[in-house]
Amino acid sequence: MTDGLDVEALGLAMERFTAMFIRLASVEQKSFTTLGVLHTLATSGPLRLSELTASERVTQPAMTQLVTRLERDGLAVRSADPSDGRAVLVQITAAGAEAVELRRQERIGRLNGLVGRLEPQYRQALAASLPALLELARIAADEGSVSPSQQGNPS
Repeated sequence: MTDGLDVEALGLAMERFTAMFIRLASVEQKSFTTLGVLHTLATSGPLRLSELTASERVTQPAMTQLVTRLERDGLAVRSADPSDGRAVLVQITAAGAEAVELRRQERIGRLNGLVGRLEPQYRQALAASLPALLELARIAADEGSVSPSQQGNPS
């Protein structure tokens, strides 16, 4: 079923790449969970606290504290859910979206420098693998293995 692909080697390579990639941008005193929530809000739009808790795989009290800190820092706001007055939506602010975009740009800049140091055959291999990696992320999201917001950003 894997047509000769060493899935264990793929998993190891992806783990090593992910560990490197998430550290390409400065953290600016924010935890990976905080950065993950900001990215989720930036890509998914306003979400209920319970949805954020599920997507980020943290406890409800931890998410409540995190959202309170995001509000205090001006990175997110809470508002009543128009479809259910008992529920609260969390939404990223312009400052929060700017923080996500600046982190993305910093990461891309550093990645560009690293890719530029690769031999041409490795750059070509990376380019050829992009459609397969994107399709793998889509399949995982479709079956619920990852949330759509987690496809493009490991915090």
